[in-house]
Amino acid sequence: MTNKNGIIGLTIALVLISAYYLSFTFVSRSIKGKAVTYATDASGKVDDKKKQRYIDSLWREEVYLGQTLQEVMERELSLGLDLQGGMHVVLEVSPAEILKGMAGGNARSASFQKALKAAEADKKADNGKFVKIFVSAFKEAAPNTSLASVFATSANRTKINSTSSDGDVVKMLNTEIDGAIDRAFQITQARIDKFGVTNPNIQRLPGTNRVLVELPGVDNPERVRRLLSGAAKLEFAQVYLTNELAPAIDQLGGYLVKEDARLKSGAKTVSKDTAATDTTKSSGLSGLAAKLEQKGDSSKSDTSALAAQSAALTSLFVPMPQGLGVYLKDTARANEIIQRPEVRAMFPADLVFMWDRKGTAGQNNQLILPLYFIKKQNGQAAMEGDVIVDATHDYDDRGRPEVTMRMNGEGARKWRTLTANSIGRPIAIIIDNLVYTAPTVQGEIPNGNSSITGNFTVEETKDMSNVLKAGKLPAPTHIVEEAIVGSTLGSEAITAGVLSSLIGLVVILVFMVAYYSGAGFVADLTLLLNLFLLLGIMASLGAVLTLSGIAGIVLTIGMAVDANVLIYEGIKVEIAEGKPFKQAVSEGFKHSMTAIIDSNVTTLLTGIILYTFGSGLVLGFATTLVIGLITSLFTAIFITRLFLEYQIRNGRVYKFYSGLTKNWFKDNSFDFVSQRRRFYLISSVIMAIGVGSFIFKGFGLGIDFKGGRSYVIRFEKSVETDEVREIMSNELGSSPEVKTFGGFDQVKITTDYLIEDTAPDADQKAEQKIMAGISKVKDNKGAIVSSNKVGPTIAYDTMINALYAILLALGANFVYIFLRFKRLAFSYGAVVSLAHDVIILLAVFSLFNGWLPFSLDIDQAFIGAILTMIGYSMNDTVVIYDRIREYLKDDKATNETLPTIINNALNSTLSRTAVTGISVMLVLIVLMIFGGEVIRGFTFCMLLGVIVGTYSSLFVAAPIVVDLLQREKIKQASLATVDTAAAAPAKTKGAKA
Repeated sequence: MTNKNGIIGLTIALVLISAYYLSFTFVSRSIKGKAVTYATDASGKVDDKKKQRYIDSLWREEVYLGQTLQEVMERELSLGLDLQGGMHVVLEVSPAEILKGMAGGNARSASFQKALKAAEADKKADNGKFVKIFVSAFKEAAPNTSLASVFATSANRTKINSTSSDGDVVKMLNTEIDGAIDRAFQITQARIDKFGVTNPNIQRLPGTNRVLVELPGVDNPERVRRLLSGAAKLEFAQVYLTNELAPAIDQLGGYLVKEDARLKSGAKTVSKDTAATDTTKSSGLSGLAAKLEQKGDSSKSDTSALAAQSAALTSLFVPMPQGLGVYLKDTARANEIIQRPEVRAMFPADLVFMWDRKGTAGQNNQLILPLYFIKKQNGQAAMEGDVIVDATHDYDDRGRPEVTMRMNGEGARKWRTLTANSIGRPIAIIIDNLVYTAPTVQGEIPNGNSSITGNFTVEETKDMSNVLKAGKLPAPTHIVEEAIVGSTLGSEAITAGVLSSLIGLVVILVFMVAYYSGAGFVADLTLLLNLFLLLGIMASLGAVLTLSGIAGIVLTIGMAVDANVLIYEGIKVEIAEGKPFKQAVSEGFKHSMTAIIDSNVTTLLTGIILYTFGSGLVLGFATTLVIGLITSLFTAIFITRLFLEYQIRNGRVYKFYSGLTKNWFKDNSFDFVSQRRRFYLISSVIMAIGVGSFIFKGFGLGIDFKGGRSYVIRFEKSVETDEVREIMSNELGSSPEVKTFGGFDQVKITTDYLIEDTAPDADQKAEQKIMAGISKVKDNKGAIVSSNKVGPTIAYDTMINALYAILLALGANFVYIFLRFKRLAFSYGAVVSLAHDVIILLAVFSLFNGWLPFSLDIDQAFIGAILTMIGYSMNDTVVIYDRIREYLKDDKATNETLPTIINNALNSTLSRTAVTGISVMLVLIVLMIFGGEVIRGFTFCMLLGVIVGTYSSLFVAAPIVVDLLQREKIKQASLATVDTAAAAPAKTKGAKA
């Protein structure tokens, strides 16, 4: 083995890196455990507020290797919503609302309304597609009307005019829609930050008008819906300066002195070091109070009282130019105090406390969140964002990034008055009660055109211009997909996932030792190292561990065995030929390398496609599958060899079989090829029955593909699905689908009730209907433990993406096989066998839907399982093809018929096919039994896929290669005969001449 030291060094580096990143998970879990202990009372009940206060107190404190708790938690291996509970939401910006806003009064015309309805009715409409469909429908409704006549309003005059071409207008509309989506993303991000969720996941979905939000641990879905839906509220308001509120601040200091005295001495909100630092640096508050005191003699008691007030204030607040600041870890306490009626009474009646959107760094890198004193008359800001016509990011005359905004006539008048009354003081720009910025007014602005300058970056000015435009157009976001997982269901999923993982791992480890004896221990060590590196890399990449990800890990362990099996079977062949153990190991690795690379590349291609097109359960599975394939290749090829060479140096020799398995698959002589027509017939009959079932029975489509709402209901006792269906039919007005889900006390209800309704309270109404139905089940209390919602548009997109994924997987594998084997016969055989596998799986899911005690719906999970099966089947097929290619090149092949060569190749790989298949099936059976209901249908599909894929590799893919190669040989022989016959007269004629 060349470059052994380099491999050892790389392995040590990977182990250390993995250990480093996984250590954050252990530290984070330890601190969370201490928080729970701290917040648990004598009765065993956990006070969530107390628990959060404990975490907040350490949030910006260094807790591990110089990292703050925030940084530690950001680096831990996070759990998905299905493992800890929470809420998954996909928000969609309405392009129709944006177009109506852009058209202004022209949106009321009949032709505009007709075109808009046509675009909204088309499920394919999205972003640029929506505009394209709208324009097409508008031209049909009003063929002689230009788009400029509709959209060239006063609000848009800087972008287009009445003479602009339709192309210019379309470009402007697409730009505005994209900008609205960016604004929706930023505003959603700010709202989530305000919500206070630990490690939320917020991302704009590429190429769509959607934003994905995942909120771990959320237990109030209705609050989330209210928070995320609707248009942003943009306001402009004056800001009280700190020196204008000195008496009130002094009163607050006195109040805090009394509050501190009332609290027990052990209750601290900051560490001693932090408190000391803050008091020193925050002496500006006491100085402010002292300056505002009346001149004259002060008694020692007055001085002492003032010092006490100052100390109480500075233990919680930090002076800032435009208000006060609060260290992030103290914001919960500060917020609770300033909301008390007795504290609010100290300040002017028109004052509203508002937090800044983002904090600034303070002492010791502690994050300070500014608190502004906003002036609002009767709860109303001086101006609202509907007066903004446009906002752009630009550069001032000194080349510094700035933001310019333009207002309409009404806004210009209000802005002139507001700026005239605010010269030398700040005006806060507020969205959803968070202050985005508070620039100081330099002078009266008479015409509504303003510029905001400061120490901004270009990105900050882009963001700010987007924020200002948030009040320009009515572009609310609608929830088009939603999933809620209760914390109870999440904890059960963790138990099921960990249990299935451990059992699956133990089963594989025992099987390898039972089959390969001492060499099995070497394989087991590489498998354990593979698992450690897999988790370490996931942690380093910030990947989220989901229940399906655990399934992917377990399956990866099963498939990782394949590389070891290929190597071991190769070594066994070399030993059987009488070669010394050292040489046999070297030759075994050398000869198995091609098959290992080819088989894993095909599976990797499928994994990448899964990752690209998948979401939710499929994405979590694909993430672990792709990473696991890479780590398993590394450990099998390099680590296994290092272990074996170490044993060779110590004079140890392995047999690569146990007493039980010594004669397994020895001297196989099964005739696969001569029976091929019989197997063709069997497969054809099954596929014909399946096609008949497709036509007459159809499929059970999950809500991923048809849209709708689903609820998992858990009852105290067993319940009849017919009874629940009848009750729900009366409640909902239509018959929902009701199935047993993971036990006779649990059902899954699927319905399309109010799925087209985009009203903010539609989800709440649907849930109330479900709860009303549940309450009517006699003597059996039930509760919703999880729910899911998929809108029609996103269901259509999911279905199209699934179709693309399957076709792309087939195409990618076809091309790869052709490039590697240089014969179309191999590519055709592989693709036909894959199509055969997909049709048979679809046939089973159609025929047995409703008969088996778990879901056989066609959904994203099913597509993920199909693609995984394609990867596994290709893995198996490629190993067989590789052996066929090797045998075809052998000198012995010249004296053997093609069927004999193929049979010999198939028999020689039978042990590998069986061992890998058994390994994968064992872990899938474990997942079926212990993995939980959520992934049971997914696992069943993969288990069936392994069986069918193994069958098709042996009895479909390889026999098709035989038929095509024979046909190719006959055709070549026929052409050779024709060429000979054509050449003979020419040769005779030439001789005569």
